[in-house]
Amino acid sequence: QVQPVESGGGLVQAGESRRLSCAASGGTRAITSMGWYRQAPGKERELVVRISRSGSTNYADSVRGRFTVSRDNAKSAVYLQMNSLKPEDTAVYYCNARASFTVEQQGLYEPEFWGQGTQVTVSS
Repeated sequence: QVQPVESGGGLVQAGESRRLSCAASGGTRAITSMGWYRQAPGKERELVVRISRSGSTNYADSVRGRFTVSRDNAKSAVYLQMNSLKPEDTAVYYCNARASFTVEQQGLYEPEFWGQGTQVTVSS
């Protein structure tokens, strides 16, 4: 299995920056894209940004212009640079990896894998 692990969370003041890291282990050669999601108390988990192996990105409107994602395919790692943080950015941030496999008799199989999450708290 692919096992993403996040790090870098913590307590930050509004307006400051923070960088999150995620490294995946396991069958990482099969990874086609990775992403960051977040979940605040009482809210559903939402997409923050997704990035493909080619570097194509998809940002949520709420973070576009403030957050920047980068990746290192050789290390199966993805990073999230968070600038101009706001209290509403407070959430548990999860790393996600999507893989693609060819299965005999069945064709393409595309599972997703999740990390345990890292807490980011932004104080006002």
